[in-house]
This record gives sequence, C-alpha cells and structure tokens, in this order.
Amino acid sequence: MTLLRESYLYRLWLSLLSVYDGSTVHHVLAAAGGWCSRQIDGSRVLRPLCREGAVARAWPDSALCRGLTWLVNLPGRLLHWLYQAFRLTFEDSVFARLAFAMGEETAIAQSWLIILLWSIPFTYWNNAYSLMGFALLLVLFHAGAMHRGAFRLDLANIGFYPLVLFGAMFLAVFFSYAPSLSLRFLFYHISAALCVLVTVSAVRCGEDLKRLAAGGAVCVAVSGAYGIIQRIQGVEVSSSTVDLKVNAGMPGRVVSIFDNANTFAEVLIMLLPLVLALILCSKRLVSKLLACGVFAVGMAALGMTYSRASWIGGACAMAVLVFLWKPRLIPAFFLLCCLAVPFLPATIWNRILTIANPSDSSTASRIPLLQAALEVVRSRPVRGAGLGTAAPQAYIADWNLYHADFPYVHSHNFYLELWVEAGLLGAVGFVASMLWNIKRAAHVVRHCPDSAVRTITCAAAAALCGTMVCGLADYLWNYPRVMCIFWFVFAMALAGVKLCLAEGPAPKRS
Repeated sequence: MTLLRESYLYRLWLSLLSVYDGSTVHHVLAAAGGWCSRQIDGSRVLRPLCREGAVARAWPDSALCRGLTWLVNLPGRLLHWLYQAFRLTFEDSVFARLAFAMGEETAIAQSWLIILLWSIPFTYWNNAYSLMGFALLLVLFHAGAMHRGAFRLDLANIGFYPLVLFGAMFLAVFFSYAPSLSLRFLFYHISAALCVLVTVSAVRCGEDLKRLAAGGAVCVAVSGAYGIIQRIQGVEVSSSTVDLKVNAGMPGRVVSIFDNANTFAEVLIMLLPLVLALILCSKRLVSKLLACGVFAVGMAALGMTYSRASWIGGACAMAVLVFLWKPRLIPAFFLLCCLAVPFLPATIWNRILTIANPSDSSTASRIPLLQAALEVVRSRPVRGAGLGTAAPQAYIADWNLYHADFPYVHSHNFYLELWVEAGLLGAVGFVASMLWNIKRAAHVVRHCPDSAVRTITCAAAAALCGTMVCGLADYLWNYPRVMCIFWFVFAMALAGVKLCLAEGPAPKRS
C-alpha cells in the first residue's frame, strides 16, 4: 500500500485531480449539476411522483400488517418462550450457543449462500437449491429469534404491494388453465419470497448490507471471468440467437455459467450497480481496486453478451445511480458517455444500430410472440393463463393462437408476460411494487446523510430501474435463478431504505 501511494502514477493522479478541481470545466459542470439538483427539489411534477401513497403510508400501522407480522413471528415467539423456560440448559450447551450466534449473523450466512448459489454452472444447477438454501436461512434466522426477543421477521418494511403480488401468484395457480403445470412454478416464487423476507429481516446495519453487495460482486467476478475465458477460447455463432445477415462479422455471444446470453446480461445489469456502489463506499484502497477490477470484468462480459435490451437497461441503471447518488454529476456523466461512443468496438456499435432494424429476424420474430400473448390477455384478462411459462404455452397451443416456425417460449415482455401468467392482479401488483420501492428509495436517499447504506440503496434502486427498462424487450423471470437474483436486489433496496430511515435525515446546511 505504501509503495502504491509513493508511486509516480499515484502522484500524477492526485495532480490531475487538483488541476481539475480548479478548472473552468469543473466549475461549469458543478454549476450545471447544481442547477439540475435545484430543479429536482423544486419540481412540481416530481414532488407528487415521489410522495408515498396513502395505502403505503398506512400499511405499517394497519391491522392486516400487525396480524400477519404476529402470525409469521409466532414460531419465533414460541421458540423464545422455550428458551426462557429452559435458559440455563440452553446456555450450558455449546451447540445451542453456536446456533444462537450463527442465527444472529444470518446476513453473513446469506452472503456466503448467494456466492455459492449464483456461481454454480448451469449444467449442475437445480432450481430446488434456491428453495432449500433460503429455507435453511429462515431456520437459521429463527435460531437467532429464539435467543433474542427483538430478532423478528419484518413485514412492515416489505410493504403492501409486494405481498399483493405474491398473493396473486397463489391465485394464478388456483385459476390456472393447467394447475398441475403452474404448481411447479409456485415453488420458485416461494423461494423468491423467502429471499425477500430473510434479507429485509436479517440486515441490521450497514456492514450487513455491504457483505450482501460483496456476495453479488463475487458472482459478477466469477461469471464475468468465465465469460471472458469463453471469448478467448472462442464461441460459436448461433443462428438461433443472431441474424447473421444483419449482424455480419459479430462473434458468438458468451453465456458464462448460464444457459443464455440474455440471461447472463440480465444478471450483470442487476448486480453491476452494487459493485459500483462498493467502489464508491469502500474506505480501503485495496477494496476499491478489487471492486474496480470486478466492475471492469463485469462490464467487459456485458459487452460480450451482445444483449441489446440489457445494454440499454444497464445504461439506464447507471444514469439513475448517478441521478440518485450525486445529481450534480449528471452533466459530467452524459459528457463521458458521449466521449466514450467513438471508442466502442465496431461489432458492438453495429449491434446497437440493429435495435430498430425491422430486417433483423430477432426483432421481427417477437411480433407473433406479442400477438399470441395479447390474444391470451384478450380472452382471459383477469385470470391469466396460469403461473409460469408452461401453462400459457399449453393454452396458446390448444387454442391455436401462435403461428410461427420457431416455438413459443414467452412473450419477451416482462409486463405482458406477467399479465398472461398471473392475470390483472399480478401485473398491477408487480408494477405497483416496483414503482413503490424505487420512488421510496429515491425519496429517502435524497434526505439522508452520505454513507455506505445510502450508496448501496441508490445502486439497488438504479438496478431495478434498469431491469424495468430491459423488461420492455425481454422476460427476466424465464430462469428461476435470475428471478431469485431479481428479488434479492429488490430486497436490498428495501433493507437499505430501512437502515437509512434508522440513521435519520441529513443535517440541514446553514
């Protein structure tokens, strides 16, 4: 570390920063950013949008929230009563004390679990792993709840709309066109629900939040490095995922440890903002350098996926992160983006130009998919066809709603596919959950002091914005493991808001 700080490059970097701080460019960009920040604070349009709705405000104190909270914490209360009744027996047991200590550090266990789960190659993956892993975390959490009466599952900070959404998933199985096909997918959503419940409840401080973000960073490092190795070894170009005429000269798309290039890209746009947050909030230079390396590897791998929707979603996520973290840096961010365009590889630039090209078979192939999905919505607007992709596929095949040479998998639109699967309640519940979580995070981070918690909360909310943009052209829950990662990021935003509120508002400047 001393050698690094005494190096010529380090001194040169400090000199450049000093010159930039006193430059006209810095003053112009700072003034433009300050103007943007003032416009945001005084905007008559944004203030109503950022205001929390009456339902969301009433939820923590509602009878329904208190009743459900009492119900889900009943096992923990009974275990705590058992501990108090036989306190000396438990305290004399080495295994009991070990279980209590581990239970009170559930967030640490979760960080190791997500590293394990999200680094398993696709050929060895089983969707039961997520359910078993988060069920074990719930058991571990209850070990902590048995020892400490204040260690309880937190439904109040999860919110009303996510509970509505998860409730809609159960109804989607009940009203499914093929209930037997939908039941299997319900367990994937239960895994996601356990992920949210455990994450929001187990995170108690900023260090817990940083550990979970670091767990996601390890996933980016492992999958990104493997993707780069794939590129070095060579990836065969697949005509099923790339129009070889429109994308002439484009290399094969890397998939890393996942089965699909789009899936790999979706994982990256969800986790890369958390890696960037670690760069911004790490106090040690070594940690910053490691996070920078992981971010560089992840960005390189994202480019190698040649996933256009994910590129747009990732760019949106980064813009939102800057907007939430330091609004005055927005002009500088867009300036850097413009300056970076000429340095893009030709294959990536050509791929970007095919986004609106109707001659691209990948783009044209989605039209019959959307038409079939819209026919399902028209015929079953409230109930939907059933949870999961299998029930809509069966309904579309039985009613002959799809007419194309390639098979129907899903509609390639996040919002439309949820309407097809979970009906109107599922689609509305999803959109309401996303908007509520994002705008709540945006409101809280603008009124809390700078900290690691604030930065990670900004990153999680930005990642959700990126996935919502990406979801306009793809269905991110086609793979259950990606669904679990999505809900992990959602829970990180919720947990970050909880900690920001606990820290209190930022002191007002005189």
